[in-house]
Amino acid sequence: MVMVCTINGKITKGDNPNIYSWTSQEDRRFFFDLLTKYKVKIMGSRTYDAVKSKIKLQKGHLRIILTRNPEKYKSDIIPDQLEFSDESPVALLRKLKNKGIKQVLLLGGGKINSSFLKEKLVQELYLTIEPKIFGKGKPIFDKEIFSTNLELTSIRKLNKRGTLLLKYRFSKYDRIDV
Repeated sequence: MVMVCTINGKITKGDNPNIYSWTSQEDRRFFFDLLTKYKVKIMGSRTYDAVKSKIKLQKGHLRIILTRNPEKYKSDIIPDQLEFSDESPVALLRKLKNKGIKQVLLLGGGKINSSFLKEKLVQELYLTIEPKIFGKGKPIFDKEIFSTNLELTSIRKLNKRGTLLLKYRFSKYDRIDV
C-alpha cells in the first residue's frame, strides 16, 4: 500500500480530489518511481475518477479498479492495462495469485485501504506525511472496524519542509495468505 496524507490523516483537501495540488514534488517522484516497480496496481473507482486524466498506461503493467459497477467503465477498459472488477479483495488477490502474480501495489483511497486492511491482506505501507493540516478532507482509512499492528522499518526526510516518507511492515500475525 502507498499513500500520502497530511499530519492529521487527510488524503484530500476538502472535497478536491486533486492530490497534486498539495503534495510535494519529492513525494510525486517517489510515487512514480514506485509505480514502475509494480506490474499490477489496484485502486478504487473514486481514486480512479480523480486521477484518470493523469494515468499513463503501459504494456506489461495492469491497473485494476475496484468498483461496485464495472459496467459503468466498460468504455475505459484496455485489456491487460486497465480493467475493472467488483470482486472482493480476497477473491481478486486469489485470482491474481493463480495467474502467477505475487505482488500488487494498492493505491487506495480510504474505502479500498480499509477493505484490504480489514481482510488482513496488506504486508507493507509506504506513507508520505506532508507537513500540512486540513480541517476537512477524506481520511486515509474509511470508518471500518479493524485493528492491525505495524512495525516502522524506515523513515526518510524528503525535503527541507519536513515531508516524511515512512515505511511500515504489518505484523506477520496480522496478515493472511490468500
